[in-house]
Amino acid sequence: MSPGIQKLLQSINSKSVAAPLIIVLLLGMMILPLPAIALDLLFTFNIALSILVLLIGLQTTKPLDFLSFPTVLLVTTMLRLSLNVASTRLVLTDGHSGPGAAGKVIEAFGHFLIGGNYTVGIVVFVILTIINFTVVTKGAGRIAEVGARFTLDAMPGKQMAIDADLNAGLINQEDARIRRSEISQEAEFYGAMDGASKYVRGDAIAGMMVIIINIVGGLIVGVLQHDLAFTDAVKNYTLLAIGDGLVAQIPSLVISIAAGVVVSRVANSQDIGTQLTGQLFSNPNVLNVTAGIIGGMGLIPGMPHVAFLGLATLLGALAYYINKNAKKVKPPDSIAQTSAENESIEASWDDVVGVDTLSLEVGFRLIPLVDINQGGDLLKKIKGLRKKFAQSVGFLSPSVHISDNLELKPSGYLIKIRGVAMANGESHTGRFLAINPGIVSAQIEGQITTDPAFGLPAVWIDEKLRDKAQGLGYTVVDASTVVATHLNHVIGQHAAELLGRQEVQHLIEILAKDSPKLVEDFIPKMIPLAVFQKILQNLLSESVPIRDLRTIVETISEFSGQTQDADELTSRVRIKMSRAIAQQLFPDSAEMSVISLENNLERLLIQSMLPSSQSTAIEPGLAQTLTRQAQQASQKQEQLGHTPVLVVPAQLRTTISRFLRRGIPNLRVLSHDELPDSKTIRVTNLIGTTS
Repeated sequence: MSPGIQKLLQSINSKSVAAPLIIVLLLGMMILPLPAIALDLLFTFNIALSILVLLIGLQTTKPLDFLSFPTVLLVTTMLRLSLNVASTRLVLTDGHSGPGAAGKVIEAFGHFLIGGNYTVGIVVFVILTIINFTVVTKGAGRIAEVGARFTLDAMPGKQMAIDADLNAGLINQEDARIRRSEISQEAEFYGAMDGASKYVRGDAIAGMMVIIINIVGGLIVGVLQHDLAFTDAVKNYTLLAIGDGLVAQIPSLVISIAAGVVVSRVANSQDIGTQLTGQLFSNPNVLNVTAGIIGGMGLIPGMPHVAFLGLATLLGALAYYINKNAKKVKPPDSIAQTSAENESIEASWDDVVGVDTLSLEVGFRLIPLVDINQGGDLLKKIKGLRKKFAQSVGFLSPSVHISDNLELKPSGYLIKIRGVAMANGESHTGRFLAINPGIVSAQIEGQITTDPAFGLPAVWIDEKLRDKAQGLGYTVVDASTVVATHLNHVIGQHAAELLGRQEVQHLIEILAKDSPKLVEDFIPKMIPLAVFQKILQNLLSESVPIRDLRTIVETISEFSGQTQDADELTSRVRIKMSRAIAQQLFPDSAEMSVISLENNLERLLIQSMLPSSQSTAIEPGLAQTLTRQAQQASQKQEQLGHTPVLVVPAQLRTTISRFLRRGIPNLRVLSHDELPDSKTIRVTNLIGTTS
């Protein structure tokens, strides 16, 4: 055999020629006359094929398991139409010979299903056609249409989910390609089902037209061409037409049901039969109630007692059987399956736990301080300090999340900001902390310690020594006040960190109620929200309240056209708020006792900060001298009862303030431009002089 012939035979044996071969056979059935025996075989095959398709549809776990179903719908529809054409040819050509002219299958359907009553046959055929056309096919088509629409709408989200899993390393490139292909196939499947359902509806209409044509055409052919009596013609051709219609419509109805089953199911790991039995007959309580209702209806006089009571008994027995099996221990396979399911549970975004912005953790001995039932008043004091903080600083601090921590000392506590420990201390329930402000006349007995908030010397004393300690000049506070004061101090120190984007947005909304025009074009046209937040944080980091938000916004609006730099705009705001800053530092004095820089040191620092200099960093030796002398001057100011304030040129203020803030947190740095005209300035200390 030549290679060319072998290649031709291989291509013929290939599955790829099956589809063209089927189309050729269908066209041949329409054109070429078929004998009655061939029609019997083809009608039987059509019925078997419809049952096969229905069973496959019932066994699928998701629509994509039967991806070729739209094509199957088209092929089975064309098969039925081809059989209708072939059977019509036989009915019209040989129908005068008797009911068996078109084959035994059509004759059997005509005699057996309609019992020889033509009216009954017509009614049954019309009912089947209406059910197929208006109920099953229309519903399946609508489900496919909606499914296609929803699938297309969900495609972008599914694609993003695949990309996210791929980027996270949960799947590889091949898995991503397969999942993308499935998404595309799902959309194409529902779209194809929507179109294929139109073929089935058209087939139902064609079936009704074919039966009418067969009856009318058969009467004409039988009476005029074969000289049959009208009654004989009616008997033969009506029987054949109805049998032909039924033998085509019943498989069509089965195929339509299969289409509805495939597109209406919700995909999971179970087939339709398992889903139905598992969900309809798995709850014994429901079965018992149903049995009671059916049994009650069966007791009504005139009702068919045997049918109702028999069904009620069956449902009750089924409920008893299910309830009895439910009490048994799970078989090993079920236990293994449950364990496997638990092991297969993957981490999800629900497992991500965010940190609290502000939290307080206490040891087990301090739990009574936060327990209202045990007389604890710490929660009340925390609410009070948050309110006071909001009134004095200008924004509401985040809520304090309080929890116990067994890893702490029994009387210890820990203050955290965004999960990071900022301060810790100890407080003893039932005892009092006597703090020495520096003016006590005598020492008192007790556990020597330091005040956790300000580091002052202190003593833990019993309650009976409280009055004595106050008489000696001590400041006496209870255990809950110690914790609340320390917490308030930490909140004040880290106010800039607690001012988040959400808090800034609240401040803008509050200002908008009183000054809507001021806020209308402020953000983001004049300045971004992030820059505005940075300006407020700059003020808070140097203990400048932001209560006067209107002045802050007006100043920023005035200079935002010149610069968008947060530090420069902060300096402008500080100058506008100079009186408020001075009043905060020297509330009851018309004179400001300040520290200043020696002229040579001032010029040296200015030169190092010039843009033309190669580095803006302070030389290490100079930095050490500056820090040491600033600390000494600050201590002298405090000993004199003055607030430590250092006055420097405007171009140095931001850098010097940030440099000295870590080592000397209580030292405030002002620029010459920030000194108000209403205060008299007196320099009491100089930094940079040689001693």
